[in-house]
Amino acid sequence: MTFFTLYIDPGTGSMLFSLFITLAATATFAARALYLKLKFAFSLGKAEKAENQNIPIVIFSDHKRYWNVFKPICDEAERRGVPIVFYTASADDPALSASHSFVRAEYLGEGNKPYARLNMLHADILVATTPNLDVYQWKRSRTVKWYVHVPHLIDDLTTYRMFALDYYDAVLLNGPHQEERIRFFEKERNLPQKELPVVGSTYMDTLLEKKNSLGFVKEGGSSQKIVLVAPSWGKSSILSRFGSSLLDALCRTGYTVVVRPHPQSMVSEKNMLDALTAEFADRTNLSWNYDNDNFSVLNESDIMITDFSGIIFDYSMIFDKPLIYADTSFEPLPYDADWLPSGDGPWCFKILPELGIKLCEADFPRIKEIIDGACKSRDGSERRLHIRSLAWRNQGNAAKATVDYIVKKLSELSAR
Repeated sequence: MTFFTLYIDPGTGSMLFSLFITLAATATFAARALYLKLKFAFSLGKAEKAENQNIPIVIFSDHKRYWNVFKPICDEAERRGVPIVFYTASADDPALSASHSFVRAEYLGEGNKPYARLNMLHADILVATTPNLDVYQWKRSRTVKWYVHVPHLIDDLTTYRMFALDYYDAVLLNGPHQEERIRFFEKERNLPQKELPVVGSTYMDTLLEKKNSLGFVKEGGSSQKIVLVAPSWGKSSILSRFGSSLLDALCRTGYTVVVRPHPQSMVSEKNMLDALTAEFADRTNLSWNYDNDNFSVLNESDIMITDFSGIIFDYSMIFDKPLIYADTSFEPLPYDADWLPSGDGPWCFKILPELGIKLCEADFPRIKEIIDGACKSRDGSERRLHIRSLAWRNQGNAAKATVDYIVKKLSELSAR
């Protein structure tokens, strides 16, 4: 028997050993990749199957604070037995714990996760109060037939960011004053006409009902004047323009001062808020309010100082209290209002003199006198009620009119 001996020099052996390790590693990773690929394909199939299930009516809320807009709609749908899927971007949205049988609420996650889901949605009708559909990260899904916007403020909607409502199919108006501007933008931008039914305001109906049932009660029965500062956000708002000087002047009045920043300020202007909070930390008569529901702070205050915030209408039309609006030299550039003809600004600036008293920076040293005068005067009540009758139609029946529209539209889409 003959034996052969093979000699492999150290260099070749090292090379072969490295080759063997490489091939083994490649095989391992290839097997792992194949496993993940199969697993992903299986999951994707299930996801696509779920996404392809068409939903007749969807409501989307980008924040829990809009539950006051949607709750009356959900309650009315529940009463009629109309099925609705309610998607929310807030993990603690009250919708998730609501005792509904026909309205099913689901949390979609935070950040861009909700929009990723909505962009692939299959539905007949999607109802939302979120502006700027098809402008930023939220795109129109090719498999959603009809997009409906529900306003969350009584203004003419030109203080929304630019192109806010362009790609909705319908806007459910609070009053006829909102129609003119929407039609103007459609013509200027060569857009198809939207459906613009006047249904009223669900959240205003709820606020008025709550206010009438509770009345005006200060916490602890205090007789001390409470001054509420409730701005909008952005560079034209009170806190951006006057921040320290206004708050200092208010603190010097000796009155209780409550500052309620706009929710968007906590996202877009956090540094400014942090700086003001630190600056006034030692002022015992100033506090900051971040409650999700603004009813208590509106109800307990004696007077409000604001700019062009939509809270103007909540305060004057629901609570019928005096307000002071600051002259912030409104800059229209980020807003739809920038498209309006020269000299024609947002509707709220036209009616503000009917609702309150103008405050200029030069007036800050005498702000206590202005507050006292406004609180004593009752001349504005009749004017406030008149503006309410113009801008807020169908009072008390907005939820019914909204669900009527949705159900009718669903029937029309099905017939097509």
